[in-house]
Amino acid sequence: MTGKVRIVRAEAAHKARWAAMRSTLWPDASADAHHEEIAAMLQDGGDDSVAFIAVDAAGEAIGFAEAALRHDYVNGCDTSPVAFLEGIYVEPSARLSGAARALADAAMDWGKALGCTEMASDADMANQASHDFHAAIGFVETERVVYFRKMIP
Repeated sequence: MTGKVRIVRAEAAHKARWAAMRSTLWPDASADAHHEEIAAMLQDGGDDSVAFIAVDAAGEAIGFAEAALRHDYVNGCDTSPVAFLEGIYVEPSARLSGAARALADAAMDWGKALGCTEMASDADMANQASHDFHAAIGFVETERVVYFRKMIP
């Protein structure tokens, strides 16, 4: 499939497939939450956030990447703002096609055009497939962290 995948900026026509893929990547969020976040990203116009869609030769959306400019401190980074790869997903049947790398490259190019010199991302500690993907496209692990919480009575 490599070479047959096109990367395009997300637009309203992608909303249904984009929301379905988001639901697979982030199943804890409601469908309404996904639709609200998509609407906000489309309205933003790429000033602080952007989404890209991978489209196969048949014109079907097979993946997406979302990125945002982070102006606060980003773990492991030395500059600000940082282009942050908030999420990336490719349908299982299209994996190893180069789509994920192309999506990440589009996010990186977007950040570079906005003056970023670093791109960051994160992954769950147990998601080894994501760790391997990040390493394969040139990310370097900077630290690991465990978050804690305590309810205040």
